[in-house]
Amino acid sequence: MSNRRVDLRSDTITLPTSSMRQAMATAEVGDDVFGEDPTVRRLEELAAERLGKEAGLFVASGTMANLVSQLTHCGRGDEMVLGDQAHIFYYEQGGSAAVGSIHPRTVPNQPDGKILLEDIEAAIRPDNVHFPRTRLIVLENTHNRCYGSPLDTAYLQSIRQLARRFGLKVHVDGARLFNAAVALGVTAAELAAPADSISICLSKGLAAPVGSVVCGTRKFIEKARRARKVLGGGMRQAGVLAAAGIVALTEMTLRLPEDHATARRLAEGLAESRGISIDIGRVKTNIVFFDSKIDHLPADRLSAVLAAEGIHVLPTGKHRLRAVTHYHITAEDIDYTLKIVDKVTA
Repeated sequence: MSNRRVDLRSDTITLPTSSMRQAMATAEVGDDVFGEDPTVRRLEELAAERLGKEAGLFVASGTMANLVSQLTHCGRGDEMVLGDQAHIFYYEQGGSAAVGSIHPRTVPNQPDGKILLEDIEAAIRPDNVHFPRTRLIVLENTHNRCYGSPLDTAYLQSIRQLARRFGLKVHVDGARLFNAAVALGVTAAELAAPADSISICLSKGLAAPVGSVVCGTRKFIEKARRARKVLGGGMRQAGVLAAAGIVALTEMTLRLPEDHATARRLAEGLAESRGISIDIGRVKTNIVFFDSKIDHLPADRLSAVLAAEGIHVLPTGKHRLRAVTHYHITAEDIDYTLKIVDKVTA
């Protein structure tokens, strides 16, 4: 059993930085449900500015951000079109259906996270009494289950044009949007421009302890605020949390290239391991998927063996595992990880 710990399960395990803790300790606060928390307001305004939107709404989590957006765009019995590998579909407990009575219509995600325009168009319902009304197209950027792939601006614009042609709205689950911006060499606002609403997560690679922000038009955010309240998301002196989010947006977005570099270092090293299969061409951001080629070491067993050596990764299939780099992970951690992988798969 190793005393060293390298936690690559997710970038959600990041701890708040010292500057975040200081900002939280000194945050000016008020009752946010009454609109009186100045730090929350600053965070919402900053997020909206960074994304080129009119307004923002601070919420407790990425799941809440997405659900608030779905409830704002859709009514009971309406339908949204989304990828079959979407985080909303896989990991958010079917909240759209359970809470909002919104019907999910899934279409195939391509390996790079995109959904073919022709597949979306084929899924849009005609005006017929037998069908739910299609209201919303949902995308994910970067796409978690599709190798952390970023969606580029040209593709996003093509989705917007399709949506406008059919009178639909577009929501982007942008939990790792700033990773996409770094990978593509564009601004977050450019990636957000085609979306009617977009969510960003502060507590993944940006290292805040909690929270996401939904951005859109002022009219959309006014309605979304009601949806947040009915979900139990109205917070009081939330400025102590928002203060960390401000640091996340002003400081932590600048260092994301480091996470991409360590992910690339990990992927290239894994490609040299005889017991591992990996397509390093698909590693674009901070997420690395790889497969065990050893029959007696399927993903769950390999993850357990690695954990005993202090390396923590997440099994996501029978043979597949995921590693996510973040600001706690150094080049030395990656080298140690590769050494252990070689040892246990030899």
